[in-house]
Amino acid sequence: MEKPSNLLIKLSRQLFSDAIEQEHFIDAFVHPKPFNPCILWCQPKPEHSPFETEPRLTWQPEFVDRLFIGEKPGQHPLHDSGYFYCLDFSSVFAASVLSAIDDANLIFDMCASPGGKSVFAWTMFRSKQLLSNEVIGKRRGALISNFKRCGIVSSIVLSLDSKILAEELPQTMDLVLVDAPCSGQSLIAKGGKADGCFHPININKNANRQKRILANSAQLVKPQGYLTYMTCTYSTEENEQVIDWLLERFPQFEPVEVPPLAEFRSQLTDKFCYRIFPQHRLGAGAFTTLLRNTEIGETQRIPEAFFERSGMVLL
Repeated sequence: MEKPSNLLIKLSRQLFSDAIEQEHFIDAFVHPKPFNPCILWCQPKPEHSPFETEPRLTWQPEFVDRLFIGEKPGQHPLHDSGYFYCLDFSSVFAASVLSAIDDANLIFDMCASPGGKSVFAWTMFRSKQLLSNEVIGKRRGALISNFKRCGIVSSIVLSLDSKILAEELPQTMDLVLVDAPCSGQSLIAKGGKADGCFHPININKNANRQKRILANSAQLVKPQGYLTYMTCTYSTEENEQVIDWLLERFPQFEPVEVPPLAEFRSQLTDKFCYRIFPQHRLGAGAFTTLLRNTEIGETQRIPEAFFERSGMVLL
């Protein structure tokens, strides 16, 4: 990006009241810089790491390493052997709200491909069952490939619309992950392309899709279970406003405080939502929040016939 667009300038003013912070945010797009590569260890770490690593942050999980810029973990033989999964550190930040949960035996990832959040949750909880859903066929192939490479056992890959899942699996899951499709504004901060990502029409289109997916996903959460919502974009319409919309329609859910992420709490809402931005150099950017279903009631069982008619891939 050679110069900031008017839409980017407008977004900076919506996000930050401080003019200097606005400038730093805009500069992250005009002059994108590489971010530290990051790996998630799916297998036990070697006694001596093959990579140079950055100092560990207080909220960073033990099974995640942030590497020096210039390291190329995807080219290392341990990658092909499934010892680790490469992901953006922004994704680690977003998934770190799960640290507020003690355990989760039955996990559902609604928008799963290529698999980073599923792998994170499986590694953190070693759940009895992981169900990962991806409606786009070619993306589902990447998800299955990554699960096989990394040895993610007790996992099932599905390809069903969220509305069908809400009807088939109500109040069954300990934890539902929604890494929602979004306008992808953070791709620009990584030097990539995301045409129209700052345009209001594109943002509103994504926000409406996110609301639909999140509302259906909420219906999968068992009483006292958890729902997490994440994006890799910055617009409030796709983040805080989506959470406001959900809580109006599902008042049984309440945002959960995640104390290790306190310094990243969003200043754009009074709810427990958390953000990082590209100018802070921890990743290209992310929004995340964790919600708990406060209802008291019985957890429903997954109908046995569901798997027979779901077209699942058992791994």
